[in-house]
Amino acid sequence: MRIPLTRYGLPEVAVYPAVIAGLMAVAALLAPFLPVGVTVAVEIILALVLVWALMFFRDPQRRTIRDDTLLLAPADGRIADIETVQEKDVIGGPALRIGVFLSIFNTHINRAPCGAKVEKITYRPGRYLNAMNRLAGKVNESNNLALRRTGSPQDRLLVRQISGAIARRIVCAAREGQELAGGERFGMIKFGSRTELYLPANDRIECLVRVGDKVKAGLTPLARYRHL
Repeated sequence: MRIPLTRYGLPEVAVYPAVIAGLMAVAALLAPFLPVGVTVAVEIILALVLVWALMFFRDPQRRTIRDDTLLLAPADGRIADIETVQEKDVIGGPALRIGVFLSIFNTHINRAPCGAKVEKITYRPGRYLNAMNRLAGKVNESNNLALRRTGSPQDRLLVRQISGAIARRIVCAAREGQELAGGERFGMIKFGSRTELYLPANDRIECLVRVGDKVKAGLTPLARYRHL
């Protein structure tokens, strides 16, 4: 059975397994000179690391919900925080920020929360705080996608890809002016990270998740428009 791996994982998806396989071969060659228990333990550990390396870059096929009233999770993970903030650059006022923490065991593909046009992409260098820290969104390396909903109402949204203490590489394949379908892939963050969704804070939109909830990109609704 073919393991669906993302093209966003190159070159790591090719290099890491090759390196680990090479180490396993070396361990096998050294087996006559080592205790059997040590050899077995090393091979098992390396095999587990190999499986994890492949699983990290997995890209499962998903049947995205087609509903213009919903804003879907832009990443797999756990809801780390939900709060109202001032977001002047994209939202232009009060915004509901929903932060999703991605562990090293989650699928790390980022997906569009709804049908939207990419108006602006802004990369910002920064620090590498633990992605569970809500300050990470302010000081860590990040990549902002300013989106305009193609459905009604044509609100502006912001999706922020944020590096963590381990993650040191943000991949964004989207282009300014590109239209994304709801749930469409647009990039990933490699090795443990955080993704935030900013949406207008008003009575028309209802938040559907709570802190601690597990979510899946392109599948789990984070918010819903009450009346369209």
